[in-house]
Formats: sequence, structure tokens, C-alpha cells
Amino acid sequence: MLSIIPIYIAVLGILFIPITMRAGLYRAKSNISIGTGDDPELLRRVRGQGNFVETVPIALLLLIVMELMGATNVWLHTLGGTLVVGRIAHYLGLTELGPSGLRAIGMIATLLVILISAVWVLIMLV
Repeated sequence: MLSIIPIYIAVLGILFIPITMRAGLYRAKSNISIGTGDDPELLRRVRGQGNFVETVPIALLLLIVMELMGATNVWLHTLGGTLVVGRIAHYLGLTELGPSGLRAIGMIATLLVILISAVWVLIMLV
């Protein structure tokens, strides 16, 4: 039974809504229905959404497997919290809502969650 990771799934699901809305509303305002129309702001917003979609599912899948395999609450909260903070930081840096350095920090945090959780699962299988 999952009890920890559903919290992070829900939080990340909620975070996905404004990320998607910012891209969609800007797309409607700019009257660009397909592609980015060489609009750098739309490109940043679309990539912010796209990167979220590209990285969050694998991270969550690994965290679900960790929880099912008996990872402690400390592991799950540390990695889940890091993923949430990392995704917020990456989005803020990429879309220029915050300092650009947040983009790299967020991506490093996300990739570390994926790496650590994948290695944890492999170690537990041995």
C-alpha cells in the first residue's frame, strides 16, 4: 500500500496545472495554435511544460517502486521533496520567472532523484 509517494504525485499534479495553463493561455493570447511561432516567451513556457512531462513520470515511477519495495519514510520524503523543489526551481529558471541559475539547480536535483532512486532499486534487487 502506498502512503508517502501519493502526496508527491498529488503535489506535482497540482503544480502541472499552472505550468500548463501559462503555456496554453499565452498560446491563446498570442494566437499561436501550433508550434511556437518563433516566439521566445512561448518557447520557454512550452519547454517548461515539456521538461516537466519528460522527467516527472520516470522519477515518480521509481519512487513508487521504492515505496513498494519498502524504502523508509526518510528516503521517500527526501527524494519526493527534492523532486518537487527541483521541478519548481527548474521551471522558474527556464521561464525566467526567477534567476536563470535555478534552471540548472532544478535539473540537477531532478536527475539526482532519478539516479539515486534507480540505484536504490537495483541495490535492493541484489
